Amino acid sequence: MAFAVGAAVMTQAKSTSRAPRTGVIEEVLRGDPTPRYRIRWDDGHESTVTPASGTLQPKPRRARAKPRPAR
Repeated sequence: MAFAVGAAVMTQAKSTSRAPRTGVIEEVLRGDPTPRYRIRWDDGHESTVTPASGTLQPKPRRARAKPRPAR
């Protein structure tokens, strides 16, 4: 899956004791077939990532709360 600048992404940690890592694509360094991205993680760090198949996923959006019916 290819991502564009500004896309919110997440990757699972290799350890089960850590939460998934989330961040935002800052720059697309190389496109398909072997993409490479510069990602600013939510903890403030930045990485250059060449993801293996399926390791980088879109960050799920939070579900909106349904409005309560008036009584």
